Amino acid sequence: MVSFFASRNLVKSGAVYWISRRVLEIARAVPDLVWALIFVFSFGLGPLSGVLAIALHTLGAQGKLFAEANENIDMRPVEGVRAAGGRWTDEIVYGVLPQVLPNFVSYTFWRLEINVRLATIIGFVGAGGIGVELYDAIALNYVADAGAILLMVAVTVFAIDTVSEHVRLRLAGILEAWERPELVAQAGA
Repeated sequence: MVSFFASRNLVKSGAVYWISRRVLEIARAVPDLVWALIFVFSFGLGPLSGVLAIALHTLGAQGKLFAEANENIDMRPVEGVRAAGGRWTDEIVYGVLPQVLPNFVSYTFWRLEINVRLATIIGFVGAGGIGVELYDAIALNYVADAGAILLMVAVTVFAIDTVSEHVRLRLAGILEAWERPELVAQAGA
């Protein structure tokens, strides 16, 4: 949601745009590991610190990517909604989202992959998650357990990537063309 306020072409107020951009910059400028240490200090050891650290850094990183996607849209659909008397939210829903949704989905799955891998690292500083289990397995020299944890992380990333590709291609209309060649033949006729 912050990405819409951080898009120069979608918000009329310069102050709202400036504040939104600064919030995203601060969230992304501080490394997630540092956020984890800050939240561990604030809330103690455990998964809450890890979730907050990952969520805050993701807000900054995704917000910037989404805002840039928003700024690269064709403004004619937005102007059409505006000319028809639509509210700002209507402009977003009917003019912006249809253009940026495949990118949003792709970026979201990509960040989910990053966050799964990051969760293993964040656990090393005591912020909970699978990283704690990996740290314990390595510390206790349980090589088989550490290997199994790393394999689970790799399989999870692979599964996320597979689902991401399927959803993104479906949204772009490409997958349907692959699954139903008769549609391509009809379009060419």
